[in-house]
Amino acid sequence: MRRSTTVLVVLLALGALGACGSDEPSEGVIDPATTGADTDDTGATTLDGTPDAGTAPAGGAPATSGCPPVEGAATQTRTFAGPPPDCLEPGAVYDAVVTTNKGEFTITLDPASAPVAANNFVFLARNQYFDSTICHRIIPNFVVQCGDPTGTGTGGPGYTIVDEPPAAGQYQVGSVAMAKTLNPNSAGSQFFLITGSDGAALPPDYALFGSITAGLDDTVAAMAAAGTPGDGVPSEPIEIQSVRIVQR
Repeated sequence: MRRSTTVLVVLLALGALGACGSDEPSEGVIDPATTGADTDDTGATTLDGTPDAGTAPAGGAPATSGCPPVEGAATQTRTFAGPPPDCLEPGAVYDAVVTTNKGEFTITLDPASAPVAANNFVFLARNQYFDSTICHRIIPNFVVQCGDPTGTGTGGPGYTIVDEPPAAGQYQVGSVAMAKTLNPNSAGSQFFLITGSDGAALPPDYALFGSITAGLDDTVAAMAAAGTPGDGVPSEPIEIQSVRIVQR
């Protein structure tokens, strides 16, 4: 079974449904057919055989977690000494314009519902963290999971953030949420786009920090078309070329 660090899990009438890297859409995603637990190389038991989330990509010393410039940092950083400070301006609206090899889509962030996750996404995007990364897990009618620079489902920024679960019934097609392991407060950088009814049926365990407001029916649909059953290894590379934050 493919290893990842983050996972999504939901129990449906016909069985278990998961998504994202280790136990549900987490820093990894579970396959809808997965019903048992595995043990990873560290001895930790997870639903998808994945280690805990938050492993930073190799290379370079951790950067001090200060707020990057509003226009974005001049250089890319992927490893940090700790979680970001509060970098959002009260009352401002934040859009993330995501350019992929399938086109462009826009995420409108929701700091009111998930302030920590929204701030974290802006912080990482402004540090060019997501640029030139792949979406490593895509499951039809479920989710597209991205945000791991290692492309393995086990990567993260070197820190984790607190959970901000939404109310039940808030996920829908086009929702954007943080992936995490079964452990509490284990989200880091991996996130998922809900692309079908199976994803909308997930339990309210993953911070819902935004929604797709442009490009859902074309760009995201083209990304989702690369999905495969089971572990969800994409049938072709799906790359995030850049994420740019528009503040208004």
